[in-house]
Amino acid sequence: MANFAAITGWGMAVPERVLTNADLERTVETSDEWIQTRTGIRERRIAGPGEHTSALSIAAGRAALARAGLDAAQIDTVILATCTPDRPFPATACAVQAGIGARRAAAFDVVAACSGFIYGLQVATSMVRSGAARNVLFVACDIFTHFINWNDRNTCVLFGDGAGAVVLQPSDEPAGLISCVLGADGGQEDLMAVDAGGTRLPATPELLEQGRQYVYMNGREIFKHAVREMAASALDAIQAAGLSTDDIALIIPHQANLRIIEATAKRLETPMDRVFVNLDRYGNTSAASVPIALVEAVEQQRLRKGDYVLLTAFGGGLTWASAVIRWSAE
Repeated sequence: MANFAAITGWGMAVPERVLTNADLERTVETSDEWIQTRTGIRERRIAGPGEHTSALSIAAGRAALARAGLDAAQIDTVILATCTPDRPFPATACAVQAGIGARRAAAFDVVAACSGFIYGLQVATSMVRSGAARNVLFVACDIFTHFINWNDRNTCVLFGDGAGAVVLQPSDEPAGLISCVLGADGGQEDLMAVDAGGTRLPATPELLEQGRQYVYMNGREIFKHAVREMAASALDAIQAAGLSTDDIALIIPHQANLRIIEATAKRLETPMDRVFVNLDRYGNTSAASVPIALVEAVEQQRLRKGDYVLLTAFGGGLTWASAVIRWSAE
């Protein structure tokens, strides 16, 4: 058994199409100023034909494998965090496994909405540390725009599509996930959901006519819950790691709304120059937002070997999660 599970590879993939606020001005009653003031978003990536969840996941996974210097045949487990699968079943992770060529790897999905990357990171880390797996490819991907009513300005301005991936391998040195705090409140599931298409409400012509196949959300309530639970779980994760907020080199939050990010940083008494933000270019990519931000933080040299990084997220379910990782790559 390994003491730690180091992140040895990372990668991301986003669709080619860019949808700007100016583009949305031509289709719904909104404006670039209104969107930026309330969300901090300038543009987002929108999946086109062939850019489904497994396709973006495969692209991000291949990039992570290349960075780790691993062949797909060396991967023994593929995990995908998504709430927008290719199909209701089988698990989209199986399509990713086949697509990258990891023919003997186990494959399964994790569903925790926007908190999915941190939830899945805990699962993947536990498998490596227990000896159940050795080389894990963990991908988070969502194509949320397929569930958007493009006439609803309260939701269509928020979301984008993308994928982020990491490779986890055993390490005897302190690396990877150091602490993790997961939480949920299923009693609040109706604050954000897609109603039609499951076993509770199978899709019917009547439900589709009502638009029940699209995501809806109570933005005001989501905001309050997100700030409270992200900040509280973040402080718990930092304490569980035996650290203080001063020890955290960088905070990578879920990229949902700039106001939520700023309010969370304020509760953590952390200046925004120690918080990574890229939602202005991608919008809310759900489970993919944290790993996409992590990849870009590495590319921008915001992380150094030995740095402690705080990840924190909040999503439908309701779910929330925070984790402290120790960056071990050069």
